[in-house]
Amino acid sequence: MASEPRRGRLTHDRRVLLLALLAGLPGAAVALLLLWLGDHSAKVQWTLTVLVVGGWLGFAASAQQRVIAPLQTLSNMLAALREGDYSIRARGAGQDDALGLALLEVNTLADTLRRQRLGALEATALLARVMEETDVAVFAFDGADRLRLVNRAGERLLGRRAERLLGHGAQELGLHECLGGASPRVLPLALPGGGGRWELRRSTFRQGGLPHRLLVLSDLSRALREEERQAWQRLVRVLSHEINNSLAPIKSIAGSLQGAMSRAPRPAGWEGDLKQGLAVIAGRSESLSRFMGAYARLARLPRPRAAPLDVEAWVRRVAGLETRMAVAVAGGPPAVVRADGDQLEQLLINLTRNAVDAALETGGAVRLGWRLDGDHAEVWVEDEGPGLSDTSNLFVPFFTTKPQGTGIGLALSRQIAEAHGGSLTLENRKEGRGCVARLRLPVAGAAEGPEG
Repeated sequence: MASEPRRGRLTHDRRVLLLALLAGLPGAAVALLLLWLGDHSAKVQWTLTVLVVGGWLGFAASAQQRVIAPLQTLSNMLAALREGDYSIRARGAGQDDALGLALLEVNTLADTLRRQRLGALEATALLARVMEETDVAVFAFDGADRLRLVNRAGERLLGRRAERLLGHGAQELGLHECLGGASPRVLPLALPGGGGRWELRRSTFRQGGLPHRLLVLSDLSRALREEERQAWQRLVRVLSHEINNSLAPIKSIAGSLQGAMSRAPRPAGWEGDLKQGLAVIAGRSESLSRFMGAYARLARLPRPRAAPLDVEAWVRRVAGLETRMAVAVAGGPPAVVRADGDQLEQLLINLTRNAVDAALETGGAVRLGWRLDGDHAEVWVEDEGPGLSDTSNLFVPFFTTKPQGTGIGLALSRQIAEAHGGSLTLENRKEGRGCVARLRLPVAGAAEGPEG
């Protein structure tokens, strides 16, 4: 802001006027001196004196105006920019002189500020629109824990409109617990607009130079219910498909046998048909029993009981269990993982058995090995079989391409790997035919496995 001029101090416009008067003073003084010392009539002397003095003062005032007017224009433009009015432009802007260049720069500054303000307004409008349309509840609290901002989802969660929420304290709104503790985290909340499990995320920002806290709440219950519904749909679809595959022939054969037994006299060879039909029914029943047993194993996998497990001894022990062909062990560096030995042995048996099944089709070989990758140990099983034609359904439960397969081995193996904090992948080899399975597990000391 401009300060008030001090008393006794000449202002800028007065200094300009004084300098203009001093510049014309010598010429005016010489003209008047010659006029009054010459042989002229009094009328001529007074007339010319008035003209000289008037011209002197008029030129001084004109010079002052020429200097002060552009400065006033610049001052008015800067004041308009400060007030947010970017529509004013100065005339006479150009690059041919210093004043025109200054006016040109101010006009350019006004255009730049106008574009920036439009961009800021558009970004603010977009942000406000996104906040209003998102399902995530957003709250902003000031240093005194009073609500300063809330979006539409937050209004629904608290059961009140924004004008009835702003200015109220977090304790009063039931959000005081959310402003403390770890972030992010999941916590149960019971609020007027709904209850359930919510993911909490919190951060800080400054507005007007004062610290504020931003609180974001995401409803996990809805997503979990949707996932649970989709899981039930998939489960019912798989169970219905497998059960119908078994019940349909059982029902058909049972109806045929019942019709044959009710005839009098019974048709020739009815005893053979009866034995054959009962055999089919028993076979389908056994298949259905195996299927349900496989599902029970997948659904009731116990938590791993972690203990130190030497990778080399584990891999060589599983390789020695295969009797259909010799499985080569490529070896690797010393490594120890903390895991459930029984579960990992079953996992590696499944991978080795699948690799041997594939290799027997082409007469290829199977190799096992391991390596260290940072804080993880990677155990790999490589075969020279026909490879994988479709990798999208590898880990889908009950999906199998084997005539006698249950489709549970790979799904169960990946579940065991993830329960140990690791991962399991299966892909075609980049060099040569066949595929390779890679099991990654945290080494002992880098990540603790789950305790039983």
